[in-house]
Amino acid sequence: MQLNPYQKYMQQNVTTMTPGQLVVALYDKAIIELNKAVYYIEEEPSIPKAHNSIIRVADIVDALDSHLKEKYEISQTLAEMYQYFRETLIKANVKKDAELLKSLIPFFQEIRDAFAEAAKGF
Repeated sequence: MQLNPYQKYMQQNVTTMTPGQLVVALYDKAIIELNKAVYYIEEEPSIPKAHNSIIRVADIVDALDSHLKEKYEISQTLAEMYQYFRETLIKANVKKDAELLKSLIPFFQEIRDAFAEAAKGF
């Protein structure tokens, strides 16, 4: 499969990121998708688009969760947070509840900022 120039750039960009940069990028994408889902529910009513954005966030949460290392103390706390995120995303998706989605954004932002700060040290 031939990649277009943008896809090539993105693939190269991702493969050259440090693990910390990649985690921050995943949180950034999750926050973007949460905001898009809220928009698709409140401003441009589109159930399929809202659903797709919520599913993208759930996929990101699953990816983050699957890469936790048990040897780190913070991993258990993050695993519990990710479970809470999954449950809230499911409820929000079923009900198309923008308020539930909005309630997640500060959590994602705070964790993203913590990882960004930690990544500076590497």
